[in-house]
Amino acid sequence: MATKSSDMLYIQVVNITQCYLGPAADRFVTRQVRNHLRKDPELLAKRDLVDLIDWIRVAMGYITEDNVLVSRYIDNLKELL
Repeated sequence: MATKSSDMLYIQVVNITQCYLGPAADRFVTRQVRNHLRKDPELLAKRDLVDLIDWIRVAMGYITEDNVLVSRYIDNLKELL
């Protein structure tokens, strides 16, 4: 079965997130996509990334006060744009 480009994008976001949240990455990204973008993660499109990154920044603000870590994470995500 071929992997759709949207699946690949979701996987890329999860892989980046894993560096910062470890095994919670998949659950975290899935929650952001479903709750804030109102779509299934496998339907994530490049046009969704700006909004997703904004929501991730907000969510990370609740998780940590380490602004350097959050900035690094967001910069890594922006490389997907």
